[in-house]
Amino acid sequence: MTFTSHMDKALEEARDAAARGEVPVGAVLVAPGGEVVARAGNRTRELHDPSAHAEMLAIRAACAAAGSERLPGHVLYVTLEPCAMCAAAIAAARIARVVYGARDPKSGGVHHGARVFSHPQAHHVPEVIDGIGEEAAAALLQEFFASRRN
Repeated sequence: MTFTSHMDKALEEARDAAARGEVPVGAVLVAPGGEVVARAGNRTRELHDPSAHAEMLAIRAACAAAGSERLPGHVLYVTLEPCAMCAAAIAAARIARVVYGARDPKSGGVHHGARVFSHPQAHHVPEVIDGIGEEAAAALLQEFFASRRN
């Protein structure tokens, strides 16, 4: 079996989010056959919605397209470690695998903070692969926040 990463598409979404003045996080959802079924970047400021994270928007779009609240066999590529809210939505959607780039020690919910998938009450635990595209994702975030401080 060959691993094909779609992190490049998630990074495109993150760059687009930054261009809109959003925190540069991008997400792509891939169906079991390898087809990209949804992609999104953060839109919390634009939509005035604290839940409009890239992962949430991609999950909503993929579920709508599938006509189901569950996405078994799907793979989510996201540029930053999902927060606790997004991790809970990932579990609820029964996404099979999460591939993320940069770690988020401050607000992450997978390997940091709430560690949603390792909680005894997690309904579903996806496979998690971290560090894919980590340098590029971290650089986008660092540049974005550095520009805000200057």
